[in-house]
Order: sequence, then structure tokens, then C-alpha cells
Amino acid sequence: MSDVKKVVLAYSGGLDTSVIVKWLQETYNCEVVTFTADIGQGEEVEPARAKAQALGVKEIYIEDLREEFVRDYVYPMFRANTIYEGEYLLGTSIARPLIAKRLIEIANETGADAISHGATGKGNDQVRFELGAYALKPGVKVIAPWREWDLNSREKLMAYCDEHSIPVDFSSKKKKSPYSMDANLLHISYEGGILEDPWAEAEEDMWRWSVSPEAAPDQPTYIELTYEKGDIVAIDGQAMKPHEVLEALNKLGGANGIGRLDIVENRYVGMKSRGCYETPGGTIMLKAHRAIESLTLDREAAHLKDELMPKYAKVIYNGYWWSPERKMLQAAIDATQENVSGVVRIKLYKGSATVVGRQSAESLFDESIATFEDDAGAYDQKDAEGFIKLNALRLRIAAGKGRKQD
Repeated sequence: MSDVKKVVLAYSGGLDTSVIVKWLQETYNCEVVTFTADIGQGEEVEPARAKAQALGVKEIYIEDLREEFVRDYVYPMFRANTIYEGEYLLGTSIARPLIAKRLIEIANETGADAISHGATGKGNDQVRFELGAYALKPGVKVIAPWREWDLNSREKLMAYCDEHSIPVDFSSKKKKSPYSMDANLLHISYEGGILEDPWAEAEEDMWRWSVSPEAAPDQPTYIELTYEKGDIVAIDGQAMKPHEVLEALNKLGGANGIGRLDIVENRYVGMKSRGCYETPGGTIMLKAHRAIESLTLDREAAHLKDELMPKYAKVIYNGYWWSPERKMLQAAIDATQENVSGVVRIKLYKGSATVVGRQSAESLFDESIATFEDDAGAYDQKDAEGFIKLNALRLRIAAGKGRKQD
């Protein structure tokens, strides 16, 4: 293990990663560089500096990546209307490639020959971090303590802290949420505790970002989202940066009980996992983006996007953001967004986000053709007869041959 001289650790400042710092120092006799990313998790990240210093860390990186996260990862994903297995908006999945990228960049900057993370050997995140790392630096060594040590319980972690005088100032030493949670600007996830029973309903006090639909206001909230080339650039006419858009939509959606999800998903490592998610802003964004596309996208381009989306979602969920197939899919998706501009009006009310209006200078909706009133000759209904007969030709031939149709 002497070949490892310096390691860059994805460091939250919490119990697990604080133990990992000391464990790396002792097990590998190496220098540890910590990297803490603010991607909108809603907690102060600066306290991680003092915790790292107390553990003897000399090189400490604490960075605000919120704008890059939404601009370069969340927005491109939402251009594809991405959902995994019909429901999951990929809040955790989409954050991992950015963290992996910065881990590798910091390793290059500091001359480190390894990176480390706190993901367990059961989950998807180990795959996502490491696939990203290997794609960006093929020869990097990855250290995953949860796959090496025997500290496989909270009690053992706390005992390790006591034995090694690791400063644990967390109130969690006295009281800990029963859930394993992960948060960023796109979502907050909950696993563990009673959620390990798929039949058990999540407790109301578990949710952090949203009120229950029953407790949401009795009056709806209307908002208007302005799109340019597939991305939201303003809310109610006020220009905003991507991360500001998502922050605002999270507050608006959460206040109206929007974005709660309870699912059993198929992890890449093979097991099924039950999790709950809060994605208020993302839920609104998905609904609104499909609305502006319905007005501006060609039919076949829209349908092809819908066919590509499950593949794109699987690529992201499984950790292949830096793969050639994701880049190829992204290029195709982005090419469809050139004319996806306009305004969508959304009604937020007791857990639902409903599209109630959409308009665009790039609209392909032609009222003179679509109208049920007199169209003044814009559309000749007689043309439909030949269209139908030609499309029915193969069916008519088969029926004429006596082919069974049931």
C-alpha cells in the first residue's frame, strides 16, 4: 500500500468521511486532500474546513458548484425529459459525474495518485464515482473504504472515533435521522429505516422540502416559465441563472406539495431498493419542458426523443455520463432544442403541476388548420380519404387473403 502517497477524498464533514480521513492516513500512511462540494444540499459546507483541519488535513478544497451543476448537468438532462423507470428524476445520479470530475481535477492539481469516496459496496454511487474517474484518468487508483474495512455499523464507526480521538461534534451523536439522505439542488433522497419495508408508508415528518398536498394552500399558484433553446431562463419574466431557477422552483413547488415520490427501483448492482424522493423544481421543469416541446417540436423528432429517453436515462443512472454513447445521445437531443423557446404557464395546486398555457414565436401549431370552425380552405378534408386508404392498404390486402385479425 506504500505506492499511495496522496489521496483526494470526497469529504462531507460527516461521520463516515471523517472516519475515512483517519482510516486512510493510518491504513495507507498517506496524505489526504479533502474536497467538499456545495451543490445545493441546503447545509453549510464551510464547517467541513475546521473538521478537516482537526484531522490534520493540509490541502482543503471547498467549492460552490451550484451553477455548474445545474447549467452543465441538470439542464442537459432535462432537455431529454429524462426519467428512470417511469418515475425517478435522477437527482442523485446526475450529481455524481460532476463530483468525479472535480476529484480527478484536484488529483491532477495536487499530484495525488488516488481518489477516495464514502459510497458503500451495495449502492449505485460507487459505480458512478468510479466509472467517471476511470473515464477521466484511466490510471487513477480508487480507494473505497466500505469495500475494505470492517466498520460496517454506526456503533463501530463511533467506537473508531473514540479510539482515534476524532472530533465528532455532530448532534447526530445524540439523535440521528433513521434515514440515509442525499441532497442537492435537484432533489433530496431518503432510504433506510422503515422504508426498507416496501409496504410501510413514509412518515410525514420525514419530508424536508415540501408540505403534504393536504396541507398545501387552498388557492393555486400560477407561474410563467420562459424557455430559450430548451432551457428555462426566466420565471415570471425575471431573468435568472440556472441554479437560481431551480432554487426558486423548489420553493414554489415545495410550498404547494409538489414533487414527492415513493418508488422501488432496480439498482445497477442488481438489487431492488425502495426510496423516497423530493424533487419539487424538477417535477415542474419536466412538465413545463414537455409543454413547450409539444408546441415547437416536429412530431417525428419528438417521438424519436421519447424513444431515446429511456436509454439516455439508463446511461445516466448507471454512471456512464462520460461515455461516448451519452455524448452521442446528448448531441442528438441538443440538436432538437434549437427552436424550443417560448413561455409556459403552470398552475401549482395541492401536489400537482398543471400546464394551463403555452406560447412561442416558434410554434408549429396552426390555428387556421386545427380549428373546428370554418378554416377558409386551409385544410382540404377530402385529402384524408386517400391518406387513410393508402395507410390501410396492407391491412386490406391481408384481410382479403383471409388472414385472422384476432
